[in-house]
Amino acid sequence: MIRKLLHRVFNHRALPFSASAEPARIPVSQHGIRREQVSPGAVKVCATLQNRGHQAYIVGGAVRDLLIGHTPKDHDVATSATPEEVRALFRRSRIIGRRFKIVHIMNGQETIEVSTFRANQAAETDRHGRVLADNIYGSQAEDAIRRDFTVNALYYDPLTETIVDYHHGVADLQQKMLRVIGEPRARYREDPVRMLRAVRLAAKLGLVIDPAARAPIRSMADLLENVPAARLFDETLKLLMSGNAVRCIGQLREEGLHHGLLPLLDIVLDQPVAERFLWLALENTDARVRADKPVSPSFLFAALLWPEVSRTWKERQAAGEPPYPALFDAMDEVLAAQAERLAITRRIAGDIKELWGLQARFDKRAGRMPYRLIEHPRFRAAWDFLLLRAQAGGIPEELPAWWDRFAHASQDEREELLRAATGSGKAPARKRRRSRRKPAEATPPEPSS
Repeated sequence: MIRKLLHRVFNHRALPFSASAEPARIPVSQHGIRREQVSPGAVKVCATLQNRGHQAYIVGGAVRDLLIGHTPKDHDVATSATPEEVRALFRRSRIIGRRFKIVHIMNGQETIEVSTFRANQAAETDRHGRVLADNIYGSQAEDAIRRDFTVNALYYDPLTETIVDYHHGVADLQQKMLRVIGEPRARYREDPVRMLRAVRLAAKLGLVIDPAARAPIRSMADLLENVPAARLFDETLKLLMSGNAVRCIGQLREEGLHHGLLPLLDIVLDQPVAERFLWLALENTDARVRADKPVSPSFLFAALLWPEVSRTWKERQAAGEPPYPALFDAMDEVLAAQAERLAITRRIAGDIKELWGLQARFDKRAGRMPYRLIEHPRFRAAWDFLLLRAQAGGIPEELPAWWDRFAHASQDEREELLRAATGSGKAPARKRRRSRRKPAEATPPEPSS
């Protein structure tokens, strides 16, 4: 049965997508996804909506990930109910968004995102064709056409355990192919971020981008300049923290998309030490993501931008600027240049600058400075960053090794390390204790006559 279905799909690939086409309804005996594998909160949302007469399905990435054996990070629901109707059924819910109205339903610690089926037309676009508002509601078939890729246009009914597939997404997953729904150029104009998403999904899922979808990307990369910087930042963060950042960055550059995100990347990759530092940082991030270890966005962006900060810092010092002011001026200059494309949040930018600022303090291995530095709350992250710099060949490997020994040494061992670092036979002066004596009480003033 499934072989006949796949054969029919591949022999009709050239047919245009139609909202009136009957979808394939794939039973659990063929796709294998049981409701027990799905978030109980999402099942509850679907059941509640269906019991009130609405259509409701788990949709998109969760279905796709379950089909390839991945554990979904979240479960989204698509329904025929309007946002206001959904909001009325769930006490712990709220409507968010202006461009796309959706409902967030809180179920314990989990948030289920519920969207209404959208019509096959955009409510408002700009002069480039980018969709600005899209709250015209339609049928499930129309909603499937509005989805970006065939592998994301899959609807799973947890009550019947059936997958509804309008655009042969299951077959495309079987063939390891990422295809755009509709005409790629038109879909990229509607939302240029789809080009970035194609790169991310291809790398994450091990798919090949369909030649028809890949062909126009390089010539349309300039459309990213029309996307709000905050949205580009969110999409770039997903890309870099996907667990496949190395592949993503490589393919971004291959497709010419990096100019709209990381304009400094070409400069970095033209310098052997800087290039090695970048790939080491990305490999380290990928390894942590795959091991389910926490990853800091500030550390990642600090690593991506550090080669340019380091270069600018050296140039300013060569021009006669003192080291510390030169570093902070270089930091501000690079962050300002990057902010033109990515709206890095103020909090993350502050963490990045703190991480960079601590790098200069590692050169100070005398007096009380080392003691104060190892007590800094960001010492460990800064030391990890220092180690990456050494592994890339930018600084001597002896420097992070010394700081690691110092951080874990006894008091006597630390004094010996400081003597060796400064080349003196004297231990650093101990901090003088402040006098605990109370200051003499001041004589009260004479009352005025």
